[in-house]
Amino acid sequence: MSRQIITDALIDIGANLTHASFAHDLDAVLARANDAGVAQMIVTGADVAGVRAAHSLALAHPGRLYSTAGVHPHHAADFDADTEALLREYHRKPEVVAVGETGLDYYRDLSPRAAQLFAFERQLGLAAECGKPLFLHQRDAHADFLACMDNVQDRIGAAVVHCFTGEKAELFDYLDRDFFIGITGWICDERRGVHLRELVKSIPSDRLMLETDAPYLLPRNVVPMPAHRRNEPMYLAHICAEVARDRGEDVAVTAANATATARRFFDLPVPG
Repeated sequence: MSRQIITDALIDIGANLTHASFAHDLDAVLARANDAGVAQMIVTGADVAGVRAAHSLALAHPGRLYSTAGVHPHHAADFDADTEALLREYHRKPEVVAVGETGLDYYRDLSPRAAQLFAFERQLGLAAECGKPLFLHQRDAHADFLACMDNVQDRIGAAVVHCFTGEKAELFDYLDRDFFIGITGWICDERRGVHLRELVKSIPSDRLMLETDAPYLLPRNVVPMPAHRRNEPMYLAHICAEVARDRGEDVAVTAANATATARRFFDLPVPG
């Protein structure tokens, strides 16, 4: 399997380890990740309960797990002054390494667009306050997303567009703004992700990071395919190998560069 050719120290920048599907076997999930060379993971906090739970996991696994704190656009309708105060509190915690997941999602529109814009803009303000990087989501909302980001470009720090699935024009809009790009197992999807195999060649090595978005987006070409169809951080090694092949790089080079980029972006120490 591809994970056998990864030597060490991959960083999964987006894993939803607070998802209910991990409640019964998280220790085993973390052990398999370690065996596959995944040294550290960023646990995504995407609503109030998730922010608290992600931070609790980071506290329970110091140096191995870290967390983000934000409100995903799907939950933007619930964003209020109390939510903003709680996020501000969590952004002060050392285990919380990014603001988000936040952004815009006009594909599902699970929250009204006005609410999404309000929650996104308030969280961009929080990022400007705390100085931590942004962990961003954008789907079918590119123009509004860029407008929001451009409004604060002089006040915020680094930003990663997580789980990038867009087209070439979107990618270059992000790279022109010095955004970082997170690539998931979507690249392994022969139905929807084939275009990414060409686009990853254009991402500079110091802007590219890797993630699973577990338990979602299980790579469709994993062998053997698990019967439960749940993605988990151990498959980051498989994603890394696919990205390396598409970039025409040795997998060790892709792994080392993605890890170094993630370590700088999130200001992560080297695990002991």
